[in-house]
Amino acid sequence: MDLSTLLRPDAVKVLATVTSKKRLFQDLGDIAHSAYGLDAIQTVDALQEREALGPTGVGHGVALPHARLHGLTEVVGVFLRLEKALDFDAVDRLPVDLIFALFAPKDSGVDHLKALALVSRTMRNAEVCAKLRVNTDPAALHAVLTAAAGAQAA
Repeated sequence: MDLSTLLRPDAVKVLATVTSKKRLFQDLGDIAHSAYGLDAIQTVDALQEREALGPTGVGHGVALPHARLHGLTEVVGVFLRLEKALDFDAVDRLPVDLIFALFAPKDSGVDHLKALALVSRTMRNAEVCAKLRVNTDPAALHAVLTAAAGAQAA
C-alpha cells in the first residue's frame, strides 16, 4: 500500500479560508464526492461522528480525520492545505493547516489501520510538512506526498 494508490491527484486541494471544522468537513465531503463518487452527506456525517469520539488533530499543524463508509470498496484519501490555519482542537492546541482525510470501507479492518499508519508516518515527517506548506499547486502537493511515502517504504 502506498499513497499513490490512496490519493488521486484530483483529491488534493488548496483552500484559502475555512471558517470552522464543520465547514472543513463539508469541503472534504464535496471533494470526496467529486474525486471518488462518495456520498457527500454520508461522508460529512461519518467524519463528524468519528470526530465526536475525539479530535483527530495530531499536532504540529496536522489533522488526520477519518471515517468508515458503507458502499466503499477501498481506502481512499483527500488532502487539503489551508492557507489560513484552522482551530481544530488538536492535541497540542495549535491550529491546523495540513489535513489528510482517509475514508475506508465499513468492514475494512487492517487495511484502514495500515493506511492510517502510512499517512501518519508521512505527515510526522517535518521535511515533508515544510514542503507541503511552501507549495500552493495541487499537483506539486500530490507529488510531494507520493514521493515522500515512496521513499519511506524503501
